[in-house]
Amino acid sequence: MANHKPLSVANDDANRPDRKEAEKAVRTLIQWAGDNPDREGLLDTPARVVRAYEEYFQGYNADPQDFLKRTFEEVEGYDEMVLLKDIRFESHCEHHMAPIIGKAHVAYLPKNRVVGISKLARVVELYAQRLQIQEKMTAQIATAINDVLQPEGVAVVIDASHQCMTCRGVHKPGVTMITSKMIGAFRDNDRTRREFLSMVANPSATAYEMV
Repeated sequence: MANHKPLSVANDDANRPDRKEAEKAVRTLIQWAGDNPDREGLLDTPARVVRAYEEYFQGYNADPQDFLKRTFEEVEGYDEMVLLKDIRFESHCEHHMAPIIGKAHVAYLPKNRVVGISKLARVVELYAQRLQIQEKMTAQIATAINDVLQPEGVAVVIDASHQCMTCRGVHKPGVTMITSKMIGAFRDNDRTRREFLSMVANPSATAYEMV
């Protein structure tokens, strides 16, 4: 059996088909589905789908960790929890390429520096804009924050609906999947973990700095 290695973000451009090849692939899928790609309503569909894919999968064009590297050390000794919750995202399942729509809740305990909260949302967005499984995406977000900020701890919870389950297969609408990744103090300290989960469950908390 051939060993098919995934393309990395760094070498994508060298291996990526061009736009005409991508549009031809969409035409093939339309024909395979049983329709005529040359009829009026579908003539421009291949080009539209390719443009949509460029938007859906922007996450392959950037390194999420780069957005975390501009940090601030003038924090006046602040070392309590920083929580950004209800970060809405749209992703796509790597098994069926069906949408995953949900919210991420991200927290960290600063050690010596903090990062702008928009950067946390951007990290979630970039990992979401790739073919994903929710478990992997949860771990990727937590690991990136931990590796760059080197805080006392990181916590990530994702709550999402998977269209590969609601629109096909078992057809179970209304079901959501919850995953979590705890690092450092959030994993080792029950009180810190409970505090985080309590704030995630609190509908009045959005971007929260505990003082």
